[in-house]
Amino acid sequence: MIKFTKMQGLGNDYVYIDCVEKNLYVKNISSLAQFVSNRHFGIGSDGLILIYKSSLADFKMRMLNSDGTEAEMCGNGIRCVGKYVYDKGLTTKETITIETLAGIKTLKLNVKSGKVETVTVDMGEPILQAEKIPVLSNKQPVQGLEIKTEDRTFLVDCVSMGNPHAITEVEDLENFKIEKYGPVIEKDKHFPNKVNVEFIQIINPQRVKARVWERGSGETFACGTGACSIAVACILKGKTERKVNIELLGGNLQIEWNKENNHVYMTGPATTIYEGEFEYDNN
Repeated sequence: MIKFTKMQGLGNDYVYIDCVEKNLYVKNISSLAQFVSNRHFGIGSDGLILIYKSSLADFKMRMLNSDGTEAEMCGNGIRCVGKYVYDKGLTTKETITIETLAGIKTLKLNVKSGKVETVTVDMGEPILQAEKIPVLSNKQPVQGLEIKTEDRTFLVDCVSMGNPHAITEVEDLENFKIEKYGPVIEKDKHFPNKVNVEFIQIINPQRVKARVWERGSGETFACGTGACSIAVACILKGKTERKVNIELLGGNLQIEWNKENNHVYMTGPATTIYEGEFEYDNN
């Protein structure tokens, strides 16, 4: 039996497995991620997050999408990692570091009555160079890149917050056919590692509404790295202030792109849904 905790940040839900004290022995971690993510035959989630000890930071997280592919980072997921390790007594510190494939991230845990309510994550500096995002483009930064689909052309801005994002404005976000255009842009030839896609509507300089098509998962309620990328793209174009509220289907994230150190800070909630254990055929 494998013990797990189901957690969510703005509806972006993951299955968390604690590997700090006890290693997880499975032959194929990708297959495990697909199994637990299945909403009919598994637990149901946007993916799987494993928490480990780290020689470089306080803890290490490993994140896999629902299709079994491994991702560099997850903003909503890392906030829940912060809540998990504090609420479970694995740390007493209210500022911790987490090792990810996108580098070491610093988290400030906002604690109330002994439990973490919200988490502020120092997401580091945005990556704007085309080859590092990566995106096949001669633009620096990559703004207004034309992505042609069967019946329309999108102008996208590309940013990486450790994983690649493409941001594009649409007029009617609520009725936009994200299931039609999201997967086409995700797999477009300009993106060698595929891409997360954010469709946005700018309400005013302090507010942006967004829907997210997440690489390897489809439409999700929220995406932390996506919200950061949206803010960076909008600020670069002078369309929003450096502190902006990103309104996603699952709720709001407060994003600040600090002018002094060039770091992006994300603040949002983290919630435990339930705990349990499941059987898994390791053959």
